[in-house]
Amino acid sequence: MVARGNSLQARDIASLVHPYTNLKTHLTDGPVVMGRGKGIFVYDDAGKEYIEGLAGLWSTSLGWGEERLVEAATRQLRTLGTYHIFAGKSHEPGIELAERLLAMAPVPMSKVFFANSGSEANDTAIKLVWYYNNALGRPQKKKIISRQRAYHGVTIATASLTGLPANHRDFDLPIANIIHTECPSHYLFAQSGESEDAFTTRMAESLEQLIQKEGPDTCAAFIAEPVMGAGGVIIPPAGYFEKIQKVLKKYDILMIADEVICGFGRTGNMFGTTTFGLKPDMITVAKALSSAYLPISGLMVSEEIFQALVKESEKIGVFAHGYTYSAHPVAAAVAIETLKIYEERDILGHVKAVSPRFVQGMKKLAQHPLVGEAQAVGLIGAVQLVKAKAPKTLFEPTQPIGPYMAKRAEHHGLICRTLLGHRVALCPPLVISDAQIDDMLRRFALALDDTAAMVSEKGLAA
Repeated sequence: MVARGNSLQARDIASLVHPYTNLKTHLTDGPVVMGRGKGIFVYDDAGKEYIEGLAGLWSTSLGWGEERLVEAATRQLRTLGTYHIFAGKSHEPGIELAERLLAMAPVPMSKVFFANSGSEANDTAIKLVWYYNNALGRPQKKKIISRQRAYHGVTIATASLTGLPANHRDFDLPIANIIHTECPSHYLFAQSGESEDAFTTRMAESLEQLIQKEGPDTCAAFIAEPVMGAGGVIIPPAGYFEKIQKVLKKYDILMIADEVICGFGRTGNMFGTTTFGLKPDMITVAKALSSAYLPISGLMVSEEIFQALVKESEKIGVFAHGYTYSAHPVAAAVAIETLKIYEERDILGHVKAVSPRFVQGMKKLAQHPLVGEAQAVGLIGAVQLVKAKAPKTLFEPTQPIGPYMAKRAEHHGLICRTLLGHRVALCPPLVISDAQIDDMLRRFALALDDTAAMVSEKGLAA
C-alpha cells in the first residue's frame, strides 16, 4: 500500500469507493491526490503540475480558480442558500437560468427541467418520453433507441442507454425497452472499401431495420451525443445525422440530443446540435453549464412535449417527478455566471480561434506508427492505438496499451483519458491558449513515443 505526503493516499484507500477504477489494484497503487488547480493546470499533493487535458471529466470549461464563479456562489449562499421548486415554489436564479438556456437553445425549446447530473437529465428524458406517449394514448410506444458505444449515464435507466459492456456486465442491464443500433465510427466499423457515404447510408438502413423488427408503434425516441465521448470520441461522418433523422421522422420517433459533453462551445459552436445539424425534440445539458464548479444539469423540451406534460399532470393531479436539488439556487447562480462569462469573454470566439491548431495537431498524430486514426473537432479529440496500420490490426481489449499511455502522460505532466478499445482522448478547458495546446500535444506525443517503445520491447506489435 502506497503512502505519500501526509498519508492522504492511505486515508483514501481506507475510506473511498472510486468510480471507473479497478478497485483491487487501487488498494495497492493508491490514488493521485489533487490539491489545487489554476487555469488549465492541476497540482497533486506533492506539488507536481499537470495540464488537465480532459478538463476534469470533459467539464471544467473555464479552468480552475475562476473567482467570478466563487463569488457568484458566495453571494447566493448569503441570500438564499437553498430552496426547492416543488409545489409551485420558485426563485430568481432558477427562473433566470431557464430563461438564458431557452434563449440560447440551438432549436426552439419551450421549458427547462433542472437536475444535478447528466445521468439524471437523461433519466428524466426517458421518463418524459414514456409520460408523453401515455398522454397521447400510445402506451405501447415506449422503446428508446441508443447506440453501441454511447454514453448517457449510470443510473439504472441511463446505464442501459449507455452502450458500453462494462456498464452492463453484472449490473443486470440493460432494462426492458432500451435497444441499441450501430456505432457511427467509419474507421472501426466500415466494411472493406466502404466509403463514408455508403457507410452512413448503411447506418440509417440498419436503424430502419431495427425499428421495423421491433415494431414502429413501439419505438418512441432516439438518443445521441453529437460526438460520442466516453465511447471513444467518435465523430460521425458527414451526412450521418441527416440520414438518421429522416428515418426518425418517417416513424414518428422523438430525437433527444445529449449535449452533456458537447454543449457550450466544445465542438466549435455553442451546441453540437448546430455543428452536426440536429433537430431534437429534447436537449440535455450539464458539465460545462457550470464549468463543473457545482453539480447542475438541465433538460430542455419542446412545446409539444410540454403540453403533453400539462395534459397528463392535469389528469393525474400532479407532475410527480423532481429532485430536492432541482434548480438549486446556488448551483443555478454559478451556472448563470458561467453563461455570462461565455458571452462577455467571447469564449466561443476563442474556441474558434484556437481549435484549428488543436485539430491540426491531433491529425498530425495520425503519422505516428502507433496511431491508426486521429479525430478532432473544436476542442475534443482522440487517437486510436493500433498494432498495425495496414492491414488495420487492433490491440486486444485485455492488453494494457491505452492505460500504459495514460500513465506515461501523467509522468510527462498531462492528464488524458483511455477509452474503450485503446482510444486516448483529449478535451482541454476551453480557455486553453495556442502555446498551451502546443505544450499539451508535445506531452501527449512523448507519452505516445514511450508507449511505442514499450510495445516494441515486449513484442506486442503486429
